[in-house]
Amino acid sequence: MRRIKDKYDVIIFGSGPSAYTSAINCANSKLKVLCLDNLSSTLNKGVLPGVFTHPNSLTTICFSEGVNCYNDLINNINGIEADNLSFSISRIISRKNQYIASINQTYHKNFKELGIDFFNLSGKLISPNAIEILHQSPTLKIQTENIILATESIPIGISCAPIDHKYIYDADTSFNIGEIPNRIGILGAGIVGLEFASIWRRLGVEIILLEAQESFLNIVDNQISREAYKCFTNQGMELRLGARVTSTKIINKKVHIEFQDNDGVHAIRVDKLIVASGRKPNSRSLAAPEANLLLDENNFIHVNEKCRTNLPTTYAIGDLNMLGPMLPHKGIAEAFLVSDQIMGKQGPSVNYETIPNVIYTYPQIAWVGQTEQSLKSKGQKIKIGISSVSPKTHKYSPNSLKAFVKVIACAESDKIKGIHIFAHLASELIAEATLAMEFSASTEDIARTTHAHPSVAESIRNACQHMIIQKT
Repeated sequence: MRRIKDKYDVIIFGSGPSAYTSAINCANSKLKVLCLDNLSSTLNKGVLPGVFTHPNSLTTICFSEGVNCYNDLINNINGIEADNLSFSISRIISRKNQYIASINQTYHKNFKELGIDFFNLSGKLISPNAIEILHQSPTLKIQTENIILATESIPIGISCAPIDHKYIYDADTSFNIGEIPNRIGILGAGIVGLEFASIWRRLGVEIILLEAQESFLNIVDNQISREAYKCFTNQGMELRLGARVTSTKIINKKVHIEFQDNDGVHAIRVDKLIVASGRKPNSRSLAAPEANLLLDENNFIHVNEKCRTNLPTTYAIGDLNMLGPMLPHKGIAEAFLVSDQIMGKQGPSVNYETIPNVIYTYPQIAWVGQTEQSLKSKGQKIKIGISSVSPKTHKYSPNSLKAFVKVIACAESDKIKGIHIFAHLASELIAEATLAMEFSASTEDIARTTHAHPSVAESIRNACQHMIIQKT
């Protein structure tokens, strides 16, 4: 039976994407690594303890792929006809569980081969070089040279909509509904709320989104958000902006919701309610008071540009800090940065300006860099190139509107400032855009790069080419 050692070179809290990346990178340099995670996938039978995945992201992708195939068939896209089609929630959940279990087993195997100690236990930072294993008798204290905090984030709850996992669900458990309801309410029309809405709507579910903000998707380029609003409402989603939920009650197996907007107080009834009001850092009880770890009022951990906390040998990465967006790939980038520092390598800091963002709706929304409204508010002179995604290479659903790529560049230097995409496969297209911006490419660089034809990717080149044509 494995035992926890008295001392390690690195102790990591968490086992998600940023944590396992840190662990593997450190272990590859022959450092002794301990990884602790008190989470277990209790809702997913057959999944090993420890969450080596980003469950919400992978679940969304698994469901979205299944729904895409189902919609292609029922809409006779590509000339394929089929009769008596049905969609099994239980089977897609089983497929998702198998997928996550496979990933977990792979990382368990990698940890074993690299000599990484992993325990499904709770720990607490008690000093810059020591932790305490909780709920053990006698108390177990372990010494370490370095500590990496990587416990990711958890859904933000709303007091007026308590989660019961029967009628009201949070973002991490919403796909465990187990059936296709007639009507679903979603609190929040941000990234996560829209992803849920897009999936359930394509299964024929009536969707109503209640968003407290007066504007729609203000994090996205305004031109993209306007087209997305038209597209999603045309698909049948009901979007209520400026709607503040005041109460929820379960009556006769239905969720009764009261909300208030500029027109007054309203009440609706839905079969299920999903609370998608955002996420917060999972930093509670990570450190004892005597450790003096510095957190802000929202429980984000204070770090410098190298992700080092106020304790010189302790780092906080991923969703625990406020450097950049709360995305798994941002945490992975920070994991490489921190593990390199621990190994004595002096690499560059993470470039938060070139971290791609993706919303897995249909069509997808993806962007990297700055928006048109942000650049104009700073008084910067810009130029814009827009290209539609060719119908020959873009898979349309009957209710989708125009799909396009928008490239924004400096009017004087031609350096690309932002690339925004509203199209199927935007999540794949954004990789080229990110690489271009990371290497400070100009629109001419992309325009002169040969792309395959016909392809979706050439839409980025076409948008850049339009700017060159306009210049001449």
